[in-house]
Formats: sequence, C-alpha cells, structure tokens
Amino acid sequence: MPTSVDRDTPRAVPAVDVEHLAALEAEAIFILREVVAESERPALLFSGGKDSIVMLHLAQKAFAPARIPFPLVHVDTGHNFTEVLELRDKLTAELEAQLIVGSVQEAIDSGLVAEPDSGMRNAIQTPVLLQTIERHRLTALFGGARRDEEKARAKERVVSFRDDFGQWNPKSQRPELWSLYNSRIRPGESIRVFPLSNWTELDIWHYIQREDIELPALYYAHERSVVNRDGMLFAVHEHLPVRPGEEPYIAQVRYRTIGDASCTAAVGSGATTAADVIQEILTTRLTERGATRGDDRVSDSAMEDRKREGYF
Repeated sequence: MPTSVDRDTPRAVPAVDVEHLAALEAEAIFILREVVAESERPALLFSGGKDSIVMLHLAQKAFAPARIPFPLVHVDTGHNFTEVLELRDKLTAELEAQLIVGSVQEAIDSGLVAEPDSGMRNAIQTPVLLQTIERHRLTALFGGARRDEEKARAKERVVSFRDDFGQWNPKSQRPELWSLYNSRIRPGESIRVFPLSNWTELDIWHYIQREDIELPALYYAHERSVVNRDGMLFAVHEHLPVRPGEEPYIAQVRYRTIGDASCTAAVGSGATTAADVIQEILTTRLTERGATRGDDRVSDSAMEDRKREGYF
C-alpha cells in the first residue's frame, strides 16, 4: 500500500484515497437531501459519538449556507460520559440546532421501563426512543450506523422501514436497486436512514482527519483507572463500580466506540492523533463493537433482537 508522511508523526501513514472519500461523502449528502425532501418530520439521532458527529458535519455540508433543517435527538440513558455530553451541547449551541432529549431516567421514574439488574441501560433505550418518536411525530431518523460494525447492521438497508410499532423486520425491507430509496410511509410508520452504511471505521477516521473534525477526547489515548472484566478494559466510573476481587489500575487507553460508561470498554492505546488511530485500525482484527461493547456479548443475536424491537 502506498504511504505518505504525516507531519504530526514520524511514522508513515497510508495515503488517503481522495476519490473514495469524496464518493462516500457525496453519497451521504445525496441521501440526506433526498430524505429531507421527501419526509415530513426528519431528525438526526445524535449521541455525541464519532459517527453521529460525522453525520452532523455532513448535514452541515448538505444544507449550507442554511441551518440544519431538522432537530437532533438524543436518548439519554443517564450513564453517559461527561466529555461526550459536553461536546454534544457545545456543537448544538454553535449550530443553533434544536436538541430533543429522551430521558431513560425519567422513563424509569415513571414506570415505563425497569432498571436492569446488570446496570446496563442500552436495552431499555428502545421504549424511550419510540416514545420520543411518537411524541414529536418524527417520520424519518438519520443514524450513524455502518454495515461493518456488527452482523445485524450488515442486514440493514440505507432506508430502513419500521412498522407502526417501531419494529424492524429484515425480511420486509425494500429493495434499493441503483441507489433508489423508497421512503414512503403510512401514518404511524417511520424510517431510519443510515447515510454511512457503506463507510468503514477506517473511512470514518480518514474523513475525521481530512476534515479536522473535533471529537470527545475519549477517542484518543489518555490515562484512566480501569478494571479488566471479561477480557475487556472498563473504566472505573460512578455507573461502573469496582466489583469484589477486582483490582483497578491506571492504563493508557482510548475508546473505539462510545456508548454508556456501564457497558463500553476501552482498548490499550498510545494513539493521540487521528493518524495514530488509523495506524491502529489497520492492524486490528476485531470490530469496534466486538472488542468493546459488553451489551453485545449478552448473546450472539443481541443487536438484532434489540433492532427488531425498535432499536437504532
């Protein structure tokens, strides 16, 4: 593979395929514009993670010089990393965007959902998301999911149809021949739209590097108190206390994907720049979710089961 020298690091980094990134960007922008033109009340699922931040960046490009023509939606589990929420709020304020927050804690308090014994709240996000969709009458939700993340994601269409119960059935999805997207829905139905479907983790990081996109510092190497639990490095946190017999220690880590502090693990890393992260991704053999998400290890079909119920 050809290499070029990055000015910020003495190591050689793979040359960026400019045409490939340009094609992915153009495809994502086309999808954003098409769905907004055809949907009554679109919105962007925005957690403050790297993929949703890339989505936000693409939305800015798609509709510039106008403001983003739809609200941002975050299902807040109450177990988020502080750094992620701070950047979420900063970007929302800078863009003067509307932020809709669905609170899992409020849903627990009201009896809509019950706190799981495991302490991991990802599984109970779905009813809160569906309630938020219904409350704000949202018809299309953009998400940052990619097909390379997980096997259930690989079954997903770009425009993913959901019935009037918010459920996903992989057998009833619509064909997308020649990049033609069918976004028609009946009252009560909705669609999820994934403009990053054809991107890989490596594409995301090449784009972040090229566009100089700001991310939460958690995505880069930093020192943190961690415990080794089930072969994964979990940061000691108010929502992830140390268990009897565990010995926390300080390690230099970063996060490949960021979800709840209660279920997202870090990886040992010395990557402090996007170029460093790209080097790491090139040598790993584990997907970002497979290496770091405790909630996906509940069963082999954990993600697909949640998606069938209405998950992102």
